[in-house]
Amino acid sequence: MSEVIQEKEAPATEASTPALPATDLESESELVNASGHVQEVDRNFSLLTLAGVGIVLGSTWGPAGSSIVVALFNGGPPGVLYEFIVVSVFYWIVAASIAELASAIPSSGGVYHWASVTPGKNYGRVVGFFAGYWNWLAWVLGAASISSIAGNITVQMYAVKHASFVPKSWHVFVSSIIITWLGALSVCFGNQIMPKLNGIGIVFILGGVFITIVVLAAMPGSGGRPPHAPSSFVWTEWQLSGLGYPNGFVFVAGMLNGAFAVGTPDCVTHLAEEIPRPGINVPKAIAFQMVIGFFSGFLYLITLMYAINDYEALFAAPFPVAEIYYQATGSAAGEIGLLFLLFVTIILTVFGVYITCGRVLWTLARDGATPFPAQIGKIDTRLKMPFISTILCASLVTVLLCIYVGSTTAFNAFVGSFILMSTSSYTAAILPNLLTKRKNIIYGPFHMKGALGFVMNAVACAYMIVWFVIYCFPYALPTTAGSMNYACLIWGGLTVFVVVWWFVGAKNYRGPQTIGGIHSLAEEVKTVEEIRAGGRQASAV
Repeated sequence: MSEVIQEKEAPATEASTPALPATDLESESELVNASGHVQEVDRNFSLLTLAGVGIVLGSTWGPAGSSIVVALFNGGPPGVLYEFIVVSVFYWIVAASIAELASAIPSSGGVYHWASVTPGKNYGRVVGFFAGYWNWLAWVLGAASISSIAGNITVQMYAVKHASFVPKSWHVFVSSIIITWLGALSVCFGNQIMPKLNGIGIVFILGGVFITIVVLAAMPGSGGRPPHAPSSFVWTEWQLSGLGYPNGFVFVAGMLNGAFAVGTPDCVTHLAEEIPRPGINVPKAIAFQMVIGFFSGFLYLITLMYAINDYEALFAAPFPVAEIYYQATGSAAGEIGLLFLLFVTIILTVFGVYITCGRVLWTLARDGATPFPAQIGKIDTRLKMPFISTILCASLVTVLLCIYVGSTTAFNAFVGSFILMSTSSYTAAILPNLLTKRKNIIYGPFHMKGALGFVMNAVACAYMIVWFVIYCFPYALPTTAGSMNYACLIWGGLTVFVVVWWFVGAKNYRGPQTIGGIHSLAEEVKTVEEIRAGGRQASAV
């Protein structure tokens, strides 16, 4: 032990300068990181590969296209485009608020850690506990949703070339299960190559959307194919689908599709302990994710809307984006080719969700918030990643996918609560910061100073609270048992389980112990020196 410590020992003059900038102090905390824990994972990611995680996991164009039927019901093509713009602007504001907290407290716990600090000592422990579970549940539900989308694409590609094939829910289930475990096991046993894979993933994501845009823009109207849709259809003709709501409410409810596509601004924050200088690099990666995601997604949606020539056929199709691809290319081969590009994008996203959800559960466990914390909160010393927590997440996703076989309505209710869970966790971190006048955080390099910070936090919280309610409304009026929106029921039921666990099993939960910023980093250096001193004394004895 003493030999290892002596090899890492820094000169005493460096350890005794707590006034150094946070970015300099970060390089000194080799044994204890900004989470207040011993550094157990390698810092394998660079800014490029971390941004790759954000771009791959937040690959806006893939999820937006795969779930486009929600937005089509809520205004048609103009609804798809304008709802996407509005929801993206709101999520930029949410992302800025998250980036500020990530810069102040670069912890793999992310939302969970920040929500433990921003309310202050009296309420931080309980608020952080609930924020952590909401955030973890959101990622598990997101993993189930992405896996099912990948399964649907697989089945659809097969169905294109087999006209007599009738897709069943169990076909999607089997495909989704295979993809789920392929993703989870790849993350576990390929941890060392994940940074490179995400770097390569940037090329595939951007290359895939570029090829798709070119094909959708070039093929309609050529070779005897139907022409592009008129601009009035794409931009100005509001398509009502008899939802029973006023036009304004139809618009805001349709923003759910965009929220599903762009609503993961915290994904890279859970790798803060696996990148050098996270106080600077994590906010940059968030910015890359949000900007690239918006432009690639928006351009993709524009060309997708122009490729439609039979609008009514979309609502009869089992997978609407596949129908649009067929209308654009006029051939089964063209449809399969474009679906394959979408499939690759979604598969890369599957890898990303398992990188994230396993680490979120691990950070909860290492602070005693889960059952069997010693096992779940353990880093596999050979794989250098949270193996047990990642496998548990994949197992839970498997259970959720089993629901798909019995009832797609029930499954959609579970995965539909993803946005409710994620925005609840974000609100739990940002709203207390606003209510305490932003005084409980020692800010890092990225800091929205003065009135700007208050305004951005206020707008972010207002958006999340108002749309939380809107997304709980039934999809159409009058509603039936089959068309009812059960997302709020799922959110409430899962939250009740968290409440029960708080009273029954969280007695040893202690919560994060550091508050971030320069003070926190100085304390880390002090703690490192104390550990080193103890090692030297033991060696002398």
